[in-house]
Amino acid sequence: MTLSDPLRRYRAMITMRAFEEACVKGSMSQEIHGEIHIGIGQEAVAAGMIGSLKDGDAIVSTHRNHCHGIAKGVPLHPFLAEIFEKETGLCRGRGGHMHPFDREKNFSATGIVGSSLPVALGYAYAFRLEGNQNVAVGVVGEGGANAGTFHECMNIAAAWNLPFVILVENNNYAISVPFEEVSATSTIAERAGAFGAPGECVDGTNVETVASAFARATEHARSGKGPAVLEANCFRFRGHYEGDHDGYRDKAEMNTVRAARDPIKIARANLLEQSVSDATELDSIEVEAQSEIAAILLAVKSDPMPEASGALRYRFVGE
Repeated sequence: MTLSDPLRRYRAMITMRAFEEACVKGSMSQEIHGEIHIGIGQEAVAAGMIGSLKDGDAIVSTHRNHCHGIAKGVPLHPFLAEIFEKETGLCRGRGGHMHPFDREKNFSATGIVGSSLPVALGYAYAFRLEGNQNVAVGVVGEGGANAGTFHECMNIAAAWNLPFVILVENNNYAISVPFEEVSATSTIAERAGAFGAPGECVDGTNVETVASAFARATEHARSGKGPAVLEANCFRFRGHYEGDHDGYRDKAEMNTVRAARDPIKIARANLLEQSVSDATELDSIEVEAQSEIAAILLAVKSDPMPEASGALRYRFVGE
């Protein structure tokens, strides 16, 4: 069945939610190690890229990267297997949940805050040298946007007219620090003006709002006009990482947010209200996506772990 872009985005959000819930289970069972960062509540920001991204475009993401990889079309089994540190993973279990890499999909991530942007800038420069129409998207949080790399990359991208888009996921907390306490501007998007670039701040819980704004940003960059900044205000429904007690946020307020600003509930209501789909079709999409992830999780659990004797393999391309 061929789905329209709004339904593709809705299915992607259901897949993202189920994928992240599988990761939570893996963390709780200690099959996934380290401080894994879950994107539940932020699915609309990633899914909003679907429809504007092209195969040759690149995404460089952050420590909270799973939803962006799914939006870019990274195969789900090797992606989840990588997070579970299995030999069948994208990087044979060596990259884990913060450093997945898929060369075919031009998708990668880095756990170093703010470092996604210079890597994405490198993609943009390469695209410029190759003379193609691809766009590089650097994802960053509002905390990472306060790092020097944001300004350095925007300056070079604007000076050299590079096809570069910064997507800011503003969930209002840089770990535990509220955005308004450490920002001289009320939005990240308005900082783009200092570099002669467009900046837009949108509701990151409404996937179609994000999709429209992301289309404008990528079209600007793809048409040779230089960089753009898109800021999407969203909410992470869990702690900064699995194990974070999240004591810095008011529990009653967060319960209200989870009930009122769930991007999946908002998307479903909008699809029904606008007669894009009906409840039967949406239910079917949800069951199909959830069943797919359940089957993949079961398979991944049976996949082999890397052999200890191979710990020093695959350090370099071609190994």
